[in-house]
Amino acid sequence: MAYSQRLTPEEKLADAKRLLSLPRIVVICGSTRFMAEMNEADLRETQAGKIVVKPGCDMKSPHELWSNPVEAEALKVRLDDLHRAKIRLADEVLVVGDYIGDSTRAEIAYARSMGKPVRFRHPFPDYEIESVGHSSTGPTTEL
Repeated sequence: MAYSQRLTPEEKLADAKRLLSLPRIVVICGSTRFMAEMNEADLRETQAGKIVVKPGCDMKSPHELWSNPVEAEALKVRLDDLHRAKIRLADEVLVVGDYIGDSTRAEIAYARSMGKPVRFRHPFPDYEIESVGHSSTGPTTEL
């Protein structure tokens, strides 16, 4: 008697995306200081037929939702969790900006731990991203 192998949640999600004929989903990562570049990358990736998800809040810009420091810290934690969910949903990661800080390094490491391909809009020397376990896949030049 043959037993069917149980699918992981990731495999179930991939199957559902295929059954729904969804286009590739790309998540944009990087410091929110590069929001303008994120928006341009969103435009280009959308034009290329991909579904794009990216950070929705720029906490570096003043706003009443994060004007209280205690509430802002709690919001940052929730936004980090939300962005990791976006990475889980995505088929690939696009890193924008010419700087990779600790948060972006953690996002790259998280994506790679799940086998997600990671693209970079800018070239980075290997030593700049060694802490995430892999060397750069090189720049993309679509913009």
